[in-house]
Amino acid sequence: MNEKLTLTQEWDKTFPKSDKVDHSKVTFHNRYGITLAADLYVPKGASGKLPAIAVCGPFGAVKEQSSGLYAQTMAERGFLTIAFDPSFTGESGGVSDPMPEDAPFYFKDYFDYYKTPRGYHPRSLNSNGGWNVIGCMSFMNQPILAYAHEIRSAVLVMHGEKAHSCYFGKDAFAKLTGDNKELLLIPDAVHTDLYDRMDIIPFDKLEEFFRENLK
Repeated sequence: MNEKLTLTQEWDKTFPKSDKVDHSKVTFHNRYGITLAADLYVPKGASGKLPAIAVCGPFGAVKEQSSGLYAQTMAERGFLTIAFDPSFTGESGGVSDPMPEDAPFYFKDYFDYYKTPRGYHPRSLNSNGGWNVIGCMSFMNQPILAYAHEIRSAVLVMHGEKAHSCYFGKDAFAKLTGDNKELLLIPDAVHTDLYDRMDIIPFDKLEEFFRENLK
């Protein structure tokens, strides 16, 4: 499927543009044939092969928010990175419907990020009131963690210690095997602190992990 996407060319992120990287828009197709939009970040003056990182943000978020911040910051540290919009989200292919009125109560801490200047972006489903038509229903028949013990690649599971979702990371980590797996809990951090709090996100640790394992 070759969808024609409308890509914004001006800088419209929720974070400042870095003068240490070159930025451009790119597109690609996912396994379902849907055209996805992405921001490509390249370290200024880079040449030759570079270790590469693909960053996808929280559910309903867009590449102009936390995933873009991570991608740009890691590019400043010498990695070739992309931050992309998933299917049905942002500038990527798909459609959205209004978010249901009976959304879970814990959305209040998401509201503090997505609905305020801190993380608001007009194309973010969480910011603009839209929602993914199919949601996560397709995952119901997918045993996502059933084969987690077979993962041989290095894994770093990072979570805020006080995040309501922290048990997700702990449960996933418990299923992993091998001595190249690590669980990193950030003291006193809540779920959204790891979206954009540059004083909390351990970028030094992330750089160390990727340099060690992207060889």
